[in-house]
Amino acid sequence: MTLSLYNTAVREKQEFVPMEPGKVGMYVCGPTVYDLAHIGNARPVVIFDVLARLLRYLGYDLTYVRNITDVEDKIITAAAENGESIDELTRRTTQAYHDDMVALNAEPPDIEPRATEHIDGMIEMIGTLIEKGHAYEAEGHVLFNVPSMEKYGKLSGRNRDDMIAGARVEVAPYKKDPADFVLWKPSTPDIVGWDSPWGRGRPGWHIECSVMAKAALGITFDIHGGGRDLIFPHHENEVAQSCCAHDGAEFAKYWVHNGFLTVEGDKMSKSLGNFRTVRELLEEAPGEALRLNMLSAHYRQPLDWNAEGVTRSKTNMDRLYTALQNLQDIDAGTVEPAPEVVAALEDDLNTPQALTALYTLASEANKASEPVEKARLKGQLLGSGQLLGLLMLDPADWFQAGEAGDIGEEEIEQLIKDRIDAKTAKDFAKADVIRADLAEKGVTLEDGPGGTTWKRT
Repeated sequence: MTLSLYNTAVREKQEFVPMEPGKVGMYVCGPTVYDLAHIGNARPVVIFDVLARLLRYLGYDLTYVRNITDVEDKIITAAAENGESIDELTRRTTQAYHDDMVALNAEPPDIEPRATEHIDGMIEMIGTLIEKGHAYEAEGHVLFNVPSMEKYGKLSGRNRDDMIAGARVEVAPYKKDPADFVLWKPSTPDIVGWDSPWGRGRPGWHIECSVMAKAALGITFDIHGGGRDLIFPHHENEVAQSCCAHDGAEFAKYWVHNGFLTVEGDKMSKSLGNFRTVRELLEEAPGEALRLNMLSAHYRQPLDWNAEGVTRSKTNMDRLYTALQNLQDIDAGTVEPAPEVVAALEDDLNTPQALTALYTLASEANKASEPVEKARLKGQLLGSGQLLGLLMLDPADWFQAGEAGDIGEEEIEQLIKDRIDAKTAKDFAKADVIRADLAEKGVTLEDGPGGTTWKRT
C-alpha cells in the first residue's frame, strides 16, 4: 500500500508523491509563545509527529520544520501584563513548550525557525510584493492587495462575502479593500520594532510563516500542516503572499489539517473555565496516556477532550504495558511495526484503526504460549509503539511512575520486604494488612515466580 493523505487544497484523499523521489519537506505552524501550551496546541504536534515518524519509516529523507512565533501582539500584551521583557517571556514559554511536548513523546523538528530571526527576509518579501503590485503602503502600514490575486480564497473555498464577514478581518479606513491584510505595522517607541523602508515597525503574523518556510524548504515544498482553524485566514494568506512574490509558483503541494478540539463538549475558553494546559494535564495523567487520547480520534475529525477519555486512555496504556510486562523474559524478535498498523497509518493516518491493531497484538501476546510467537509479537508491539510514539518506557517504569499519596518508592520496597518477612514467619494476617494498606494508597502487589512486583493504580 502507498501513503495517501487528505489534501485540503483539492478536498480529497490523494496518493502522496513527493516533489523529489525519496525526499520530503514538511512545514507545520508552531506556537505563538506568550503562555503555556494548551491541549489544542498539542494536538497538531502529536499528529504531525506521527506523520514524521511514518515518513521516516517509509524511507523518506524528511526535513521537518516547525516554527516559533516570538513576535506578535499577544506576546507584547502578555509581557506588559506580566511585567517582564518580551525576551524573558518568549524564552520561558518556549522552554515550557519544549518540555511539555517532550512529555508527550513528540520528537523535535529538524529545523525550528523563530520569527525574529527572519525579519530581513520578511522586509525583502514585502518589498517584492509592493514592486509586483500585490501590496501597498498606507499610514505606516503595508497591506496585501487581495483583489490583485485572482485565486485568493481557493484553499479555504470561501467567497468574497465569507472572507469579509465574521472572518477575523480587521476593519481599517486605510484599506483599499476590506479583505486586504497587514504585512507590516508601525511600532510606537514603547513597542518592539525594526527599521524598514516603511518606518520602524513589526511584521504581520501571516508573512512570518511564508518567509520561514521559504528559508528552510525553498519556494515550493511538499507538505504544509496545521490546525483546521488556520485554513482561513492564516494559510490562505500564506498562499497569497508566497505565490504572488514568486510569480505564481506553487507554495505547498499537500495541505494537511487536523480537526477542532473541544473540552467536555464546549469550545475551550478561559471564560468557560475549561481551558486546559498540557502542564496541568500532565499532573493528572502520564504523557503517553494524553498522547493516546489524542490519537484515539481520526486527526481530521473533531476531538472532545474529557476526563472519561483520559481515564480510558490510561487504562488502555496499562493494558499495553501489561502485555509487554508479561513478555519481559522474552527477547524481542525483529522490532518492526505490524503490517496492519503500517497499513492503517498509510491510509491518511488512521490512528484509531492503528490502535485497534495494537490492542489486538497485545491480546495475542497475552494468549501466546510458544517462545517464537511471543518474540514476534513483542517485536511488533515495540515497533508499532515506536511508530505511534507509544510504549517508550520499560513496563516497570510505567507502572511505578507518578504519585500515590505520600508514599514513595523506597517506602513501598521496604513494606514489600516487611510483607515477605511476615509471610516467612507465617504471620499471614500482617502480610494481608500490608497488602491492603498499599492498595489503599494506590499500589497493587503482584506475586509471581520471580518474586513480588508492584505498580501504581
